[in-house]
Amino acid sequence: MKQAAEKWPANEMKNKTVPLPKAGVKIFETPVLWFFVFAIVTIVSLYTGNLPGGMIGSLLVMIVLGELLGWGGDRTPIVKTYLGGGAIVAIFGSAYMVYSGLLPEYAITGVTDFMTTGGFLDFYIAALITGSILGMSSKLLIKVGVRFFLPIIGAIIGAIVIAAIIGSLVGFSVQDAILVMTLPIMGGGMGAGAVPMSQIYSELLGNEPSYYISMLVPALALGNVFAIIFASVLDMVGKKYPSLTGNGQLIEGVEQEKKEHKYDIKIMGVGLLAAITFFTAGSILGDFLPIHAYAIMIILVAIAKITNMLPKVVLDGASQWYQFVAKNWTFALLFGIGVAYTDLNTVLEALSYQYVLTVFGVVLGAILGAALLGKLVGFYPIEAAITGGLCMANMGGTGDVAVLSAAKRMQLMPFAQISSRLGGAIILLITGLIIQLFL
Repeated sequence: MKQAAEKWPANEMKNKTVPLPKAGVKIFETPVLWFFVFAIVTIVSLYTGNLPGGMIGSLLVMIVLGELLGWGGDRTPIVKTYLGGGAIVAIFGSAYMVYSGLLPEYAITGVTDFMTTGGFLDFYIAALITGSILGMSSKLLIKVGVRFFLPIIGAIIGAIVIAAIIGSLVGFSVQDAILVMTLPIMGGGMGAGAVPMSQIYSELLGNEPSYYISMLVPALALGNVFAIIFASVLDMVGKKYPSLTGNGQLIEGVEQEKKEHKYDIKIMGVGLLAAITFFTAGSILGDFLPIHAYAIMIILVAIAKITNMLPKVVLDGASQWYQFVAKNWTFALLFGIGVAYTDLNTVLEALSYQYVLTVFGVVLGAILGAALLGKLVGFYPIEAAITGGLCMANMGGTGDVAVLSAAKRMQLMPFAQISSRLGGAIILLITGLIIQLFL
């Protein structure tokens, strides 16, 4: 023993560490074997008709299947690098389950109701908006201000110009390239974009709104696909060229407030209360103002942050609740988006090469226009392209979640919502003006 001690001096023995065994494979932070136990229970209940109704059954299916699809997508070569990884697999994997009949009809109805009338999408976005703004630097909010609309305008101009050029080259008229593809893609989704746009087309061009909806929806769906893919590509570009990105920070020269939280369940509950209260306040004012409830909510939260009117417990609670929701429910929500909002048949019907190339041009133009004008006002080009460009070109709130997830920049949700909601309103105004040119 003495000889052994001489070979290993006291200080070396003190510093020498025994290598720990590597952690096993985990899904949803759960050892894989235990996760598969949860998955087996879920699948058995799903296909024997014993899945509980309401929130319990829907959330169980969305978490288990969403995490499985997301985990696989984040580890599949090419898909994880170029096609959006887990985000796009969770959305289109669930959409394929609906399209192919793999998901029982009662489960589809349950998930759809939970996402729509059950309000899970609103619940999720409310947490992200409130937490990310209240956890943001006040200087950042003030400095961004109205300048954020410049990347949005840049995205619209870029999308129109490049789509018109590519559309003309592949055989579309400029009118079709702009009215049928560009404007609906940039219009903020179905409810805030395609539906009111079809009413405008119907009033000015004739035909029923349903006729135009059938033309607009394929562009909307395919544009959303490209937006998710480009989000993943921009994340890669940012890693290769660090000077182009703020890694989730939108503007140069203003650092985010860095907080180290000791997570507290009670404080997290305060954040939950703050999120749903701000959302409700936005909904109340939305009945009196011609602005979307999300947009009003963003304004209210921003005012509360800039004026420093909220106590520290609310600020910390909102930030902690946002982290909880984003880390635990993102793949579940993406699975729900695939089931409730993604019609795979519509996407497949639009797959002519001329149509695909023109839609590609719309999204590319949105990226370039937003990045260039964003850079002019001091924004990081990649963050400007994601928020001002891709979040204009996706399918509104659902697309924002998918795009920011693929780009790994969920903290940009408030700016994404500005693009989707207020930017969508700008598109409706532009639609009424542009359509006059083609009469």
